[in-house]
Amino acid sequence: MPKPENPIQMAVVGAAHGIKGELRVKTFTGDPLALGDYGPLYARDGRAFEIADIRPAGTVVVVRFKGVNDRSAAEALNGTELFVDRSALPDEEEDEFYHADLVGLAVQDATGAVIGKVSAVQNFGGGDILDLMLGGRKGVLIPFSKAAVPEVSIAGGFVRIDPVAAGLVEEEDGEAPDAEDFDPAKSRPRGPKDAGGNR
Repeated sequence: MPKPENPIQMAVVGAAHGIKGELRVKTFTGDPLALGDYGPLYARDGRAFEIADIRPAGTVVVVRFKGVNDRSAAEALNGTELFVDRSALPDEEEDEFYHADLVGLAVQDATGAVIGKVSAVQNFGGGDILDLMLGGRKGVLIPFSKAAVPEVSIAGGFVRIDPVAAGLVEEEDGEAPDAEDFDPAKSRPRGPKDAGGNR
């Protein structure tokens, strides 16, 4: 298969592991060991990598690629992002989305007004988080939960958020305002009270 036409990032190569060419690899698949099920993986420059062996190792997998036989060759791959073509991925189930499909979607409030866009999808270990640009502000993080993001329409090109459930607004007396009152230009993002941030 040639270089993917519609690339979806599946993993990023980390440090070398041992002296026989093995590498620590962070995967973006639901099951980390499933990385070996998609066939060849491709770097941005078109180089193809075929997995010869894969095993779990904590939060990453240890991979041996065919043709990478020593530590020097493995160290040269540190930081390499690995992709497959979108056509190699299975169709999503209902309420499941590929991160690549969410990035770039318009962000709408409860009234349907566009207030920003999805910049990225992050996961720091506690679940998926949408990284938004709202009202000209970058880096506004909200949980990717049903309460905070009640509607996702890949075909429609938008996600609808509930600013209250997303933790973006709170009235001074502690009572949550109506979701329709959210104005990204006037409100500043706030985290949950028990998170200890920005209060």
